[in-house]
Amino acid sequence: MIRAIFFLLLFVPFTLFVIVTGVPITFFDPTGKFLHAYGKIWGRVGLLLAGAKVEVSGVEKIPRGTPLIFMGNHQSNFDILTVYAGLPRHFSWIAKEELFRIPLFGYAMKRAGYLPLDRSDGRQALKTMASAAEKIKNGVSVIIFPEGTRSMDGKLIPFKRGGFLLAARAGVPIVPFTINGSATVNPPKQLHINRGTISIRFGEPISTEGATGKRRDDLIDRVKDAIESGLEA
Repeated sequence: MIRAIFFLLLFVPFTLFVIVTGVPITFFDPTGKFLHAYGKIWGRVGLLLAGAKVEVSGVEKIPRGTPLIFMGNHQSNFDILTVYAGLPRHFSWIAKEELFRIPLFGYAMKRAGYLPLDRSDGRQALKTMASAAEKIKNGVSVIIFPEGTRSMDGKLIPFKRGGFLLAARAGVPIVPFTINGSATVNPPKQLHINRGTISIRFGEPISTEGATGKRRDDLIDRVKDAIESGLEA
């Protein structure tokens, strides 16, 4: 508990500092690359404050020169910090619309070019998906947690189909990744923070070509198997 209090006392002010100083730069850098670089520093510092180390493997499997959709498991709030620290690519997030309502944080996400997905409104979700697919086709790589929420026991929970509909529309490869150790550093529904190592492993890219109907179900199974194969018992 002492470590968690220490972490929050430093991390929350640091996060506010990053937002307040980083967002204004986006008015001069509409690409969002500066704020993204700032986000990588935010992720690394956050992990450092928590006493967590990151080990990355499989980076050589990530295709270059093409937009991608990265899909991985979600076990802890520290997964976001881990992706920032471990993925050597400029990327955007596909996140639930509620996060964009958080004061300052939500505005920073918009300025960084992150894309909201409103699951409560089917028509709006379709519009968001069409917009996101177009951005991906134009060169933006995105991160999606296909489970849609955090797993409470480390095992994969059923995947939402939205990310795969987006992948089929965009027609770009999916790169699966598996995170291990983040739930140990910050257990679900607990304030405790423990020292530890978080690993993120990238798998072979998976083609989304022709992923409609039953083929989409096959795509979901292939991505799920790829992520699940990297989970540690």
